[in-house]
Amino acid sequence: MRLSRHVTVWVAASTLLMAGLSGCSSDDDAGSGSTIVIGADLNNSSAVDTAYARALQLRIDQINLSGQLGRHKLALRTQDNRSDPTVSLRNFSSFAADPAVAAVVTGSCDVCTVNATKTINDKRIPTIALAASDDVVNPVADRRFIFKIGPNSTDSAAAMVAELRRVQAKNVALLYSDDLYGQGGDKAIEAELGKARITKKASRTVKPSSTDISQAVDALIDTKPDALLVLTAPDQATLAATTAKSAGFAGRMYFDAAAAGDLFIPADAVGATENTTMVFTQILAIDDVIATTPAKASRKQWFRDYTSRYGSYSGVASFAADAGDLIADAVALAGTDRNRIRDILETSQVDGLSGPIRMTPDNHSGLMPQALTLLVARSGRWRLAS
Repeated sequence: MRLSRHVTVWVAASTLLMAGLSGCSSDDDAGSGSTIVIGADLNNSSAVDTAYARALQLRIDQINLSGQLGRHKLALRTQDNRSDPTVSLRNFSSFAADPAVAAVVTGSCDVCTVNATKTINDKRIPTIALAASDDVVNPVADRRFIFKIGPNSTDSAAAMVAELRRVQAKNVALLYSDDLYGQGGDKAIEAELGKARITKKASRTVKPSSTDISQAVDALIDTKPDALLVLTAPDQATLAATTAKSAGFAGRMYFDAAAAGDLFIPADAVGATENTTMVFTQILAIDDVIATTPAKASRKQWFRDYTSRYGSYSGVASFAADAGDLIADAVALAGTDRNRIRDILETSQVDGLSGPIRMTPDNHSGLMPQALTLLVARSGRWRLAS
């Protein structure tokens, strides 16, 4: 059983890491075997992409220590895209030209992956995107070599609106980032609100790089909504909460999954975010989870391993680790045959660190809706909602 093998492997690898081998690098000499490369197209100045890089490195170290690939070793090669699609495209061309690169993982720049679609397909390089936008894998017919790990906008919207219905919210206001992710999330929220017959009083967009969003937030809370929904990256989500609190907003606050960041909420935002609800996976509240299954035990172990190495935990780290696992599983069967790796990824079914993942030829974004739950901010940390 695939899951049992993974759990056994990762527990063994974690034991070795804790025994003093955590300093080993995935770039170490592979001995008589070959080194197979996972490329990573990331923005080195992004906190989210830094977490992805750390998680990939840790997981690759664990895979190498486990012996899963026999005489072969994995190595991580990261190239900075600076969230610039032109730079990202050059990175993809470089990865594609190297036969040692089995697959590529991309970070938070959704437009980088979307703009590189033709190159990815033409060069036949399997790619797992960690960006929030569903557009990185849709339409599937045009994204044959691209897969995604992370919450889907439709699933996140459905979970958020279900909670709004439960608390009998009559109307909401929506703040979302002016990018592919935010635009897709807005459409998904709009559809779910319509089904629930909840009124959207107003919506405002903010540029992803904006550090002053007070005008947009003030305009939204002036409509006196029952709830404020925030679809932005982590920094802007906490900024929206503090801005709304300072302006006297006393309604409910909801974050979608893209707002998930570090384990601890920034100190200056603790009061403003208290009782805020966020749609995400269980990993940020893993202390509240009882290890009743091998999958849950594996998630708790991963949380401990990441925290031990890096000092804290980033909510998005599990997505990158799952990407590493899926690629390693494919490499174990196909080596560096990219066409076979693509085919294996397209039928992958695992209980991952993020939750159940089911890829199919019709669905390249495989994180299942069951992976999402509701978290509540309490005293500076995210906890499972009661």
